[in-house]
Amino acid sequence: MRNTAREQLSRKVITRYAAGSLATGGFSTLPGLVLVYYRTDTLGVVALAAGFMITMAKVWDVVIDPVIGGLSDRVLKEKGSRRGPMIAGVIGLPLSFLATFAVPAGLSPFWSGTWVFVAFLLAATCFSLFQVPYIALPAELTSKYVERTRLISWRVVVLTFSILLFGGGGPEIRGMFGSLYLGYFMMGAVSAILLFAGTLIAVTIVPKDQPTSPAPREPIVSYYRGGYLAFKDSQPFRALLTTFVIQALTTGLMLAGAQYVARWILHDEGAVTILFVCLIGPALLFAPVWKKVADRIGKERAFAFSSITFLLATLCLVSLVFWPGYWIVAPVAVAGSAYAGMQTLPIAMLPDVIAVDSRRGVDRAGIFGGVWTAGETTGMALGTTVLTIVMALTGYIGSTTLDTVVQPDSAITGIALTFSLLPAILMIISLVTLTRYRLRQEDIDRDA
Repeated sequence: MRNTAREQLSRKVITRYAAGSLATGGFSTLPGLVLVYYRTDTLGVVALAAGFMITMAKVWDVVIDPVIGGLSDRVLKEKGSRRGPMIAGVIGLPLSFLATFAVPAGLSPFWSGTWVFVAFLLAATCFSLFQVPYIALPAELTSKYVERTRLISWRVVVLTFSILLFGGGGPEIRGMFGSLYLGYFMMGAVSAILLFAGTLIAVTIVPKDQPTSPAPREPIVSYYRGGYLAFKDSQPFRALLTTFVIQALTTGLMLAGAQYVARWILHDEGAVTILFVCLIGPALLFAPVWKKVADRIGKERAFAFSSITFLLATLCLVSLVFWPGYWIVAPVAVAGSAYAGMQTLPIAMLPDVIAVDSRRGVDRAGIFGGVWTAGETTGMALGTTVLTIVMALTGYIGSTTLDTVVQPDSAITGIALTFSLLPAILMIISLVTLTRYRLRQEDIDRDA
């Protein structure tokens, strides 16, 4: 562990670090809400092609994140700081994000789709340049077990606020203008300013040390090998990452299914906003609560408790199959309060895993951050994939004229189960994998 990471964190450091999640929440939320719709209903791109482009961008994230993690570790050795890659992300992310929604009117669907694909791929790359080192920072900012929980809990508060801000505000800005092209451009411009502000503020607290050693140039494949070795060598990392990925799949499945629950079970498309706010909004209040619980009983036990709470809420939702209605707002809100712990605590536990691993004499926090980011991206993407598989198996009928379609009972049941029973099953599996995480506070504080 580096000597600079010993002090109790000031409020200024915590605030500046948390500001980075303004970008994390915004970039993770807004494209998922509007990008496919932008391509199909404004640019005229065929739906299958639009979906394929989004999938390829996610695959690209998974491919480059371990590489960026390895490069981040190398830069740390050579320069004494991870700031270089992060600054590249700070500059490139807002520009490429704005370009994504700045397609000139009059381009053919092919060239419009290509424009968006290239710009969004650049935006995803720049986001990873910032995000992967950003995730590794808590292990360097403080060596204190409790301080890391405090740091991450406020980060999750800002993350939740950002999700609500971008998810609710972005489409509103788009609708303020008569021209959809202008509406999307202004939405992209305002978002780009917020992305730039959040990332720039976070970079100001990146630690700076003396370089430790010259870092030899290595082939790219070595970074994938490094990611594999980090996963293989660290049993706590395997347990924590596996649990987090399964839970990311769970929440991704529920978020993707919310629109279908609103339309086909509640018979109110506007209800998706209510479900979205109930699932995400409580984290604003409960992230600090889970921090206090973790301080009292330990992060790993608090994580298990939040996961069990989420499990119980999803089991209550199984009644949706037989008794549809707005009563589901209550268990969804309970799940949302638990979701705050499921976000805060594993991210606060990751720096502990990195700190213990660093006792081997090798600093590979960037590698851990890259593998973690790739795993989270994979989990969220698989949530949508699982939803579409269940819909296909249960006979869901797709159409551009929904008002004329009558879904079979099997499809309605499938939608309900993907919002209740299937997430519950996944949560049970994640609790099993969490039992394999055996680090405790005394393990973390030893030699800290």
